Amino acid sequence: MRKPVFQDRADAGRALAGRLSAYAADPDVSVLALPRGGVPVAAEVARALHAPLDVFVVRKLGVPGNEELAMGAIASGGIRTLNADLVAALRIPPYAIDAVAAREQRELERRERLYRGGRAPADLRGRTVILVDDGLATGATMLAAIEALRLRRPAHLVVAVPTASRETLARLKGEADVVVCVDSPEPFHFVGAAYADFTQTSDAEVRRLLGDEGAAPDGDPVPAEDRDILALLRQEAIRLTGEARDYDPLMAMIGEARLVLLGEATHGTQDFYRERAEITKRLIREKGFGAVAIEADWPDAWRVNRYVRGESEDLDAVEALSGFRRFPTWLWRNTEMAAFVEWLHRHNATQPEGSRVGVYGIDLYSLHASMKAVLAYLDAIDPAAAAKARDRYACFDRFGDDSQVYGFMTGMALAPSCEAQAVAQLAALRRRAADSLAWTGSTERDELFCAEQNAGVVRTAEEYYRTMFLREVSSWNLRDTHMADCVGALVAHLGRTGRATKVAVWAHNSHLGDARATGMGERGEINLGQILHERHGRAVVRIGFTTHSGTVAAAADWGAPVERKRVRPALPGSHEALFHALGLGRFCLIPAPGTRAAQALREGRLQRAIGVIYRPDTERESHYLRARLPDQFEAVVHLDETRAVEPLDAGAAWEPGEVPETFPAGL
Repeated sequence: MRKPVFQDRADAGRALAGRLSAYAADPDVSVLALPRGGVPVAAEVARALHAPLDVFVVRKLGVPGNEELAMGAIASGGIRTLNADLVAALRIPPYAIDAVAAREQRELERRERLYRGGRAPADLRGRTVILVDDGLATGATMLAAIEALRLRRPAHLVVAVPTASRETLARLKGEADVVVCVDSPEPFHFVGAAYADFTQTSDAEVRRLLGDEGAAPDGDPVPAEDRDILALLRQEAIRLTGEARDYDPLMAMIGEARLVLLGEATHGTQDFYRERAEITKRLIREKGFGAVAIEADWPDAWRVNRYVRGESEDLDAVEALSGFRRFPTWLWRNTEMAAFVEWLHRHNATQPEGSRVGVYGIDLYSLHASMKAVLAYLDAIDPAAAAKARDRYACFDRFGDDSQVYGFMTGMALAPSCEAQAVAQLAALRRRAADSLAWTGSTERDELFCAEQNAGVVRTAEEYYRTMFLREVSSWNLRDTHMADCVGALVAHLGRTGRATKVAVWAHNSHLGDARATGMGERGEINLGQILHERHGRAVVRIGFTTHSGTVAAAADWGAPVERKRVRPALPGSHEALFHALGLGRFCLIPAPGTRAAQALREGRLQRAIGVIYRPDTERESHYLRARLPDQFEAVVHLDETRAVEPLDAGAAWEPGEVPETFPAGL
């Protein structure tokens, strides 16, 4: 793919302004931006031309059941247009059109209030209007904006964009008086390809560029008690602009830490995966990290490990990730994870065998898959030991393949447990490991270590499922203790085989932040971040991630299909709402003890946590807890508006879900 043409939207705006110099200082020129992405571009154009800047809010009216197909649009000033031919061809009844228009009108009015703060739209009659967006793929929204603007009677209508497809430009030239574009590649892939930094523009950024510095980004007044806190945080926040050196301060803070824990506020947010990957790449390249441990089942992650280390027959990252078939599949079978796995595969290909970075799972849900892995290993090297293992694991056969059936039957004392058999098999493999270390090679040691870890999963998973129905806190503690033990075993194994023992850990914030600083600790729960910090002290750095709004990949219930759901704006009194009020969009905070950031955040606030299930109707009860952030994490990355991760196996429920406003790209 070609190199980006623009660094960011502001850079694109300056380039576009150069093409519009003929309009400079013309008193009859007005610059209108299509929010949100068009506003940073238009701001640079308006500045260069000394012209007034405003927004022109357009909301597409999607065909019911096929929302990406536009049947019309509504726009600022009460303008409504319809594609009469399409409406007639599809026989869309008036009441359906009215229902869609009413829904979009509410959002349009919200944005009008948010961006203008009560100001009326500018009078455009007889003026030259330059209509700006950050790029055009299909141009559907721009075409709707042109049609709506014509009703405002401008004398001259100019469409100006940094990048667009040639086909779209040709179509627009028949609608606008002038069309100006800096970059029109062939073939045209997507708008973001023209930008090195195509981070979504936030509502806060739109308001700032429109000259509204005094109000909170969401239009509500900043609570009086937070004004001083915001002033302190603005001085401490490290703005993330998309540049290569964004995380330099974070790398400096990490220093020589051996365990870096990288969290996420949801299990289904593209931006969290992407930023964790970027940080992890730097840890590998600059600080010699030798492993990535993920909140995933050991057997599925081991297949990925073999691929990235060049030891498997999988053709690519997507195939290597195909072992992840248990709900929720999108947690690791997604486009961002595939991109990182492919990067790691390429990186390792340039490294000697002893320096190749691995991927390892540390979770415990793979009871049956781990038993099969143990048996497969022993079948290959010691059929007699395999027969003994098969006899032990036969205890589980009467419960079928559903681990929860086993847990319910044994937990309720309706059947004897298989604890003794699982313990015996783990002990047998540990004896084999102890006897084999002196004579096995690195590959044999790896496979034996894998088998031993799988036996350990069986042992712990047996207890986990047996206790999960009766002792929720105990089962949580058992799971996170298992993950901590798994990280410890991995570090020890890497050390024995002469590899780098620094590990990056990817898991949810609820596992990686210190439970003692949250409501979890008050319930008696411990977690991975707490345990590792207690065991390793300053060698551990915990980094949390937060977001205010956007979209997320999640299910409505356990086992239900994945949907793209809209994340509600953060609740007042939460860390996320406070960070949103900063108006910085994306930034990093390092609230080290004694810093102003730590002082500002010393009181507990609400904090959101979305797992694989998202229930917006019970947002407060289901997804918030109280947390003291400086005691919870050594650093936090806030990404104000985020997007749902794209599953590799999106089902029928994916597209009908709530989609981002710019889906698929640049509309």
